[in-house]
Order: sequence, then C-alpha cells, then structure tokens
Amino acid sequence: MARKKKELPLLERIKITGVAAEGKALARVNDLVVFVPYVVPGDVVDLKVRRKKHSYAEAEAVKFYEYSEERAVPFCKHYGVCGGCKWQCLQYEHQLKYKQQQVVDALTRIGKVELPPISPILGSEQTREYRNKLEFTFSNKRWLTWEEVEQEVKYDNMNALGFHIPGAFDKVLDIDECHLMTDLNNRLRNGIREFANKEQISFFDLRSQEGVLRGIMLRTSTTGEVMLLVQAKVVDDAQKAQLQSVLQYVADNFPEVTSLLYVVNNKCNDTFGDLEVCTFKGTDVIFEEMEGLRFKVGPKSFYQTNSRQAYNLYKVARDFAALTGEEVVYDLYTGTGTIANFVARKAKRVIGIEYVEDAVIDARANSELNGLDNLTFFAGDMKDILTRDFINEYGRPDVIITDPPRAGMHNDVIDTILFAAPRRIVYVSCNPATQARDLSLLDNDYKVVAVQPVDMFPHTHHVENVVLLERRVND
Repeated sequence: MARKKKELPLLERIKITGVAAEGKALARVNDLVVFVPYVVPGDVVDLKVRRKKHSYAEAEAVKFYEYSEERAVPFCKHYGVCGGCKWQCLQYEHQLKYKQQQVVDALTRIGKVELPPISPILGSEQTREYRNKLEFTFSNKRWLTWEEVEQEVKYDNMNALGFHIPGAFDKVLDIDECHLMTDLNNRLRNGIREFANKEQISFFDLRSQEGVLRGIMLRTSTTGEVMLLVQAKVVDDAQKAQLQSVLQYVADNFPEVTSLLYVVNNKCNDTFGDLEVCTFKGTDVIFEEMEGLRFKVGPKSFYQTNSRQAYNLYKVARDFAALTGEEVVYDLYTGTGTIANFVARKAKRVIGIEYVEDAVIDARANSELNGLDNLTFFAGDMKDILTRDFINEYGRPDVIITDPPRAGMHNDVIDTILFAAPRRIVYVSCNPATQARDLSLLDNDYKVVAVQPVDMFPHTHHVENVVLLERRVND
C-alpha cells in the first residue's frame, strides 16, 4: 500500500521580510526560513508550503492581507508564468537597493575581506527594451496556464513559439509580448508563428526529436542593425523548402532585418556552436559601436546583452585600471575582445585570453577593424594558457582585467595571477558570490580599494560588480 503523502501546512498572515537568491523573497517563521516567489518585502500573506526540509521551506503566496509600499504593478501579461523578469512586482529603486545589499552581503559574508565604502549601484537608464539578444523556442507541446486547464477545452493546435517553462525541458510558453526588446521582437516572433501555422510547417518535438522549426535568435544593435537566425531540422527536400519559405516570409515582410541567417541542426540539442551558419539575405554579422570603436557581432559571438549599460560597465573597468599608456594589460576571459579594445588606446600592450576559438577570431577582427595594433589574443582553456611559462614569455602584466563566467576563476588561474604579481587587478563579475570567494584567495597579496555594482538586468535579481584590487607590497 502506497504511503499517504504528508499534508504540508498553511502558514497564515506571514510578513515577507527580505529577498533571497534566484529572485525569491523570504520570510522567517520561528526557526524556519521560507522562500517565496512573486512577493516583496512588506507583503503580508498566507503561504502554502510546497516543499519542506529541516531548516527551510519553499512556499507559494495564496492570499494577500497587506501589500508592501515597495510593490509595483507587473507590466507583462506573461508575468508569473514565464519565469523571467521576476522582480516586476518590485519598484525599480528598491530593486537597486536589494542588488546593492546582495553585493555587500557576498563580499562581507563570503569574501570576509577588508572593504572600502561600496559605491552606490549604477542603475540602468532603460528598464524595459534593454536587451540586444533574445532566443525563442518552437515546440508542439505548448504550456497551458491554470486558467486554460480549468476551462477543460480541447486545443487542436498546441504549437508554441516562446520561452521554456522553468523545470520543464519540453514545454514552451507561447509568448505574445515581451518587453525585453523593442516591439520588433513581438512582430517578428508572432508573424513567423502565424505564417508557420498557416503553412502547416511542423514545430519541433523535444522528446521525439521530430519537426522542422527549432528556434529563432534575434539580435539588435545600437547602430540600428538587426540579425535574425532561424534554426531548423532538415532531413529532406520538402523540409528544406519549408525552411526556405519561412526565411522568404521574413525577407519579404521585415526589411528591418539586415542579417537573415539559418542553421540546419539535426542534433539532439539546440546548441549550434559547432554548426555552419548560412546567410539567406544581407550580411553575416552586425556591428556595435562604442566611443568610435566598432565591434563585429556574429551569431555565435558573446556580447553584453544590455549594450548601453555595458558602456557604463566598461568605463568603470577602464577607470579602475588607471592606465597611462605605459602598461602591459592582460585581459582574461576576453570574449570577442570588447574590453581589450576599449582599453587598448590607453595601454602599451594588451594580451587577451579566451576559451572559445571563434570568439578569439572575432577579437582579432575587431582589433583590426579599429586599427589597433597593440593587441594579441590567445585561444584555450584559461588555466592551460595562463601559466608561469606564458608570463615569462610574454611579460609580466602591470594590470590584469578579468571577467570570468559565473563559476568564477579556477584556483590555478588565481595562483598564476599571484605569480604574475600585477600592480592592479580589475575584477568584473556577474556573480558576486564567486567573486567574493576569489577575493578571499587573493587577499594576502591584494587589498580591495574600490567596489562598483552595476545593474545590467532590470527586473531580475542579477547584478554585475566591478572590484579594484591593489598589490599590498611593492615589488
């Protein structure tokens, strides 16, 4: 006989007191910490516990008694289902306050290093339509909202073009409107979906790995250029013709698209880094501009997704580097060389290192495009490239700028940085927690002298942080 599932409690009239990881808020009930999505500090609610461990629980707000003064009215019709932009319910000034506190907490509780006064966070001038890249997935298994399920209607068409539902790899929420990019993203996405349904072109089934249309990627730039990439599975001439018809529809109806690309992907996943990208119409790249510098952005390129705020981030990094024109600079995790190009005019020499070989090719092209001849780029795993032998061969850096992925820096990389002994380290991070861990490993030799949080992603809990470290003992 199956064990009866234990009924989890209802917690009544609980006041939300703070924010937590992954965009959730928290409350404390006796010794229990409760994590709750889609509420803000100051709300008073009934909480239905969905999952409980010894010292914490996850719950859902099922009734509101008081609304917080910090609360805002969400502006997106998909809020609460999509899984993105979870802080729409929180006024932007308070989002910044909690992001600032997130940086303070990480550096003090995890890093446990001596800190200077932390500068006020740089907010984003644009809080909507700030992204330059969006990706949408085709699926023949549309996610139904609770309202749709309760209607008990049989849907003849379950096709969707939108975002994956968190925790459901094969379910996609059909998106009508998204405020992360200009309305072009809505017109393109909705137009392509309508055309594909009308022409009865199959949407991909992630479980059976069947269907033609897999996904689209849209990129825009501050120069006004637009890239659209269509990803499809093509195994015969009929499917090839269907893909071509979608591309022709875009070419005929959206003259704004200056780079219309496609990828034939017959693999079991949507990654296309190892696949050929073909040009259907227009150019194969678009360009970004910053202080007269031009940056080539291809379909596989990494570029900060908030272009305007990226400029402010890079200015902070450059100011912290305090270059005079005589310094050798190492730019670690250089990507397509954006920061390297950005600081090169004020440096004697810049050496960039990046794991992704295609990104290094773009970095070299960008330096050539900008007429900069004092940059050198290397491709490979950071811990394998940045070694003592490398330092001895290419020279000790005066300044190191590092912008690692969310996981932070490998211990071997930190050891080599300590061996290189630059005068200054500028550490740009998208994850203050791993940044704090790395700062503690550098603390014996380096002192934190400046901290500048930057908000790149309004309405989310994510925050960037730039830290300047100076060597404690002169060479």
